Amino acid sequence: MYSEAIEKGGLAVVTGAASGVGKAAAQRFLQDGLGVVLVDLAGEALDQAEAELRDLAGTDTIVQAIATDVSDADAMTALADQVFALGEVAVLMNNAGIALPTGSWEKMENWRNLLEINLFGVVNGVHAFLPRMIKAARPAVVINTGSKQGITTPPGNPAYNTSKAAVKVMTEMLAHDLRQAEAKISAHLFVPGFTYTGMIEKFMPEKPSSAWTSEEAIDYLMMRMSNGDFYILCPDNDVSEERDRKRVEWALGDIINNRPALSRWHCDYADAFAAHEASD
Repeated sequence: MYSEAIEKGGLAVVTGAASGVGKAAAQRFLQDGLGVVLVDLAGEALDQAEAELRDLAGTDTIVQAIATDVSDADAMTALADQVFALGEVAVLMNNAGIALPTGSWEKMENWRNLLEINLFGVVNGVHAFLPRMIKAARPAVVINTGSKQGITTPPGNPAYNTSKAAVKVMTEMLAHDLRQAEAKISAHLFVPGFTYTGMIEKFMPEKPSSAWTSEEAIDYLMMRMSNGDFYILCPDNDVSEERDRKRVEWALGDIINNRPALSRWHCDYADAFAAHEASD
């Protein structure tokens, strides 16, 4: 549906657009001929992203930053009002997210903040924009940014994993419901691999060789989305597409084979998992 959406023209709305994959995606949408609305918290990063993209845009192309808290449903509705006053929406990319430390029974405030932004930020975006996008009856796409941590759920940050697992399920349901409604809108679950973004830069001042750049992740998204794929799991310089498949297969196998939860990290299954990952 993406080719039809850009052929029709209109706007791309990207949350979390001040940096990282959000900013890279907005630039790519601009290059593909769409106007862009950059959504993030107010600040220098958002202002700079707007200025950079305006320098790349033609004189008649809309490039506008609108500071918005995606966790605020009323603010997202107000954002949609502003956007639709500018033009039709061809792309909605719900990308904003945060990472905070959590434990299974610790850091409740961080749990709430993560879920409000990573999950309800996506829900708020869909509820604010989709009714009018469906009513417009034009080709469009919705891209929700998930995480492999919401699919294979590695130990370490249960709230983040929970938020991204919920985004996966919510996006699957969205794709089904759009199909049942015969809407001219496709939904896509974008799952970056190890990508060097501002979030990672806080912990790693230099880009690791194993990480992709934001631009590489967006190039992969565009290729797979243009092919009509729903699940878009990005590889990186360390994890191949085949390795991703092996890890997803193992995670699903915990249910099918009644293994302990997260058996990939269970000492009794270490050898079995290693053999599975190395198998042809």
